[in-house]
Amino acid sequence: MNTVYLNGSYLPMHEARISPMDRGFLFGDGVYEVIPSYDGAMVGFRQHMQRMQGGLDAIELRYTLDLEQWRIIIEQLIARNGGGNLGIYMHISRGADTRRQHAYPEGIAPTVFAFAYAIGPSPPADKSLAKTYTAATAEDLRWKRCNIKTTALLGNVMHMQHGVARGDGETILYNAAQELTEAAACNVYIVKAGVVATPPLDHQILPGVTRQLLMEILRTHSAIPVQERIITLAELYDADEVWLSSSSKDIAPVLKIDGRTIGNGEIGDVWLAAQTLFSQHKFDL
Repeated sequence: MNTVYLNGSYLPMHEARISPMDRGFLFGDGVYEVIPSYDGAMVGFRQHMQRMQGGLDAIELRYTLDLEQWRIIIEQLIARNGGGNLGIYMHISRGADTRRQHAYPEGIAPTVFAFAYAIGPSPPADKSLAKTYTAATAEDLRWKRCNIKTTALLGNVMHMQHGVARGDGETILYNAAQELTEAAACNVYIVKAGVVATPPLDHQILPGVTRQLLMEILRTHSAIPVQERIITLAELYDADEVWLSSSSKDIAPVLKIDGRTIGNGEIGDVWLAAQTLFSQHKFDL
């Protein structure tokens, strides 16, 4: 599994070359997406591409995504890398200039790169098989444009390492008012008395595609109440269930936070209902 796409060509990964003057390398000046694919069936292709176009527009990178062209690129990467369960990483930077300058340069071509990598099977809606997490918490110290899926991820990397260094799989973040934002690489949810709540979208939070799909599926196919509202750190600790979501995790239950047991310390029934519906409908949207 080593065929990548770079600026219009498919080639072995070891032959791919990007200039050290590329602004993605020098400044993190670009955006990216990751789309999961299970036996060739993509999850949230249209939503991922819409978010990527929104990111390009937000950073004023003049590149218009052709959805059918990108569908072909992704299908080619899947086929050329053997199919099966693959994540497709797509990365568009502003491109390489002849000198390093902070302001956007004119007249350079974007660098367009994509590759495939193996992922596990679609997460099961089964308490006995579900991967569970523990998490740390930390004040969110990242920039104020977290709604853009930029390649400049050092803030997220450092927050993730905060949790990993403590033996946890994630770090759940809160702002100066002790209101939840998101996790280092996931959106966050709490369940209390059967109601699912997640922080509202704003500049502090990436509009996760899995989050978007999950909200739509729950509202369309279930009677589970769903709220998008401010959630405090105290509510997090007091929740009956806590979940994470991302393209690689689907919906993941969190059983301990900062060493404190969440609810009864077991995977919850609301999670099981939500993951069951998500597994049934995630390819529909």
